Amino acid sequence: MIYEIRHVTRFDYGASVKFARCNLRLQPIDWPGQRLERYKLTVEPAGRTSPAHAEAGLAHVTRLIVDTPVRSLTIESAARVVVDRLIPIPSPDDPTLAQVAAMARASRDLSAAGPAGYLFPSPLIPLDRQIADWCAPDLDPDRGALEAGIALARRIQDEFEFDADATLVDTTPHEAFLKRRGVCQDFAQIMITGLRAAGLPAAYASGYIRTIPPPGEERLVGADATHAWVLLWCGPAIGWVGLDPTNGIWMAGDHIVMAIGRDYAEIAPVDGVVLGSGAQQMDVSVDVAPQSDPLPAPDFQPIAAA
Repeated sequence: MIYEIRHVTRFDYGASVKFARCNLRLQPIDWPGQRLERYKLTVEPAGRTSPAHAEAGLAHVTRLIVDTPVRSLTIESAARVVVDRLIPIPSPDDPTLAQVAAMARASRDLSAAGPAGYLFPSPLIPLDRQIADWCAPDLDPDRGALEAGIALARRIQDEFEFDADATLVDTTPHEAFLKRRGVCQDFAQIMITGLRAAGLPAAYASGYIRTIPPPGEERLVGADATHAWVLLWCGPAIGWVGLDPTNGIWMAGDHIVMAIGRDYAEIAPVDGVVLGSGAQQMDVSVDVAPQSDPLPAPDFQPIAAA
């Protein structure tokens, strides 16, 4: 499937902003099952952009400098991504969770895509005994890794309620767990907490989910916004497998990966420093349309080969 993606972030400031320095992680990465074909970033009314090094995680980072006074700022990201990813099928031959944990501890791959960096707590996803105990029944060490992963994702989807008003971006996994409600970020962080407590490498994936469902299928939760889900490393032979606890499904043809990290803080779409004295309001809109119903084509620039 070919997707046309448009992601628009608008900031309105209560007073003139004299300077801003931001990191933008809006360009989808290449990842197994998907390929970025074209990309364009536009900033209005002012701003200078340059490539930056990803300090952590797997992301394309663009540095944005605004040194002209502004009262508003619009950042528009447009991408064309090809996704060809099958739905995983658990097999009796899959490694068990105990085997995955042992392979992760023995792995010498220290790259950003290796399992070692995703075994331990991170600033936004600390150890939590209550969450670990709640997840444990689905994470029996002798259970197949894929079977256990999707079971936990579906249990979260079944027992937690999607409620956009229940949590904020800085709500902790423990708070969301006690409320039994929240948004995709909360559900992903709860699941990652449980997986890491069981000694399993689990990463936080940020990206998109298709806006327009196939005929006869229900619209997935998380459309029209950035979405978040979980990647579980299942050994070197299988690699990373995506699990969406918000919808209780696998990462497959409906998901587009934008960035991958230990938690949201490493791969937030936009972060940085703004110098100004007034309040700000941020509005975000996302459209993810399959080619059969494409958005109006922007003036794309092809992605250069690495």
